Amino acid sequence: MSPTALRAARAVVPARYRPAIAGAVRPLVHRGDRVVCPCCGGHFGSFARHRTRPHAKCPRCGSLERHRLLWLFLSERTDILQAPLSFLHIAPEYSIGGLLRDRPNLDYRSADLESPLADDHVDVMDLPYADGSFDVVMCNHVLEHVDDDRLAMSELARVVAPGGRLIVLSPIDRRLATTIEDPAITDPVDRERVYGQFDHQRRYGADFADRLAETGLDVAVVPFIEELDPERVARNGLTREDEVFGVEDLFLGVQRTAPQHA
Repeated sequence: MSPTALRAARAVVPARYRPAIAGAVRPLVHRGDRVVCPCCGGHFGSFARHRTRPHAKCPRCGSLERHRLLWLFLSERTDILQAPLSFLHIAPEYSIGGLLRDRPNLDYRSADLESPLADDHVDVMDLPYADGSFDVVMCNHVLEHVDDDRLAMSELARVVAPGGRLIVLSPIDRRLATTIEDPAITDPVDRERVYGQFDHQRRYGADFADRLAETGLDVAVVPFIEELDPERVARNGLTREDEVFGVEDLFLGVQRTAPQHA
């Protein structure tokens, strides 16, 4: 199919159905058994290209490296997929949003500013939920996009119940001691050059956990990928092949007490 035909097809197919259609077609191109997606269980000759990364996306469910890593972490290092919990999923990803929604133990809710996959269309900097509403809040690759990430972090922490958990993934440039951000950088070309992606508003450095801890949460950096066998990392496609953001750490925040307001 030509690029023009592909664009025409996308124009008539609602966005919420496109991942399922793509997931029915792509496996035919990537047949084989060299890699396995832990999210959908699919076996393929390789993962598919995503942007500049040649082996990033699951041909069937569309999961990226971070989604597969996160699903393994939830499955093997937490009780989140078994315990009865209220769960808020910010910017729900197609690949794992459905898996979480289908878990009978979870009282699942999703939220995003525009996504057709979300239950609630809300701004992460102004969440409409009451203090301490959720046992688990998960927010992946969102904070680098928002105008005021500290406000968004504060809102995420506010809706976590005492003893509850906030799970965050964001691209981190490990070479930087401190985050780079400049409100004057608005041109997409300049953002690509400075932040690593045209729609990012900052490039996080090693101080990301400290920024998150300013909310009052107890924050731990979880280098989960380092706990896994290298052969498994390769077979499940967990490492992002990227010159800037190569390895993903998980950031786990725990709410000690009810949020305090000044």
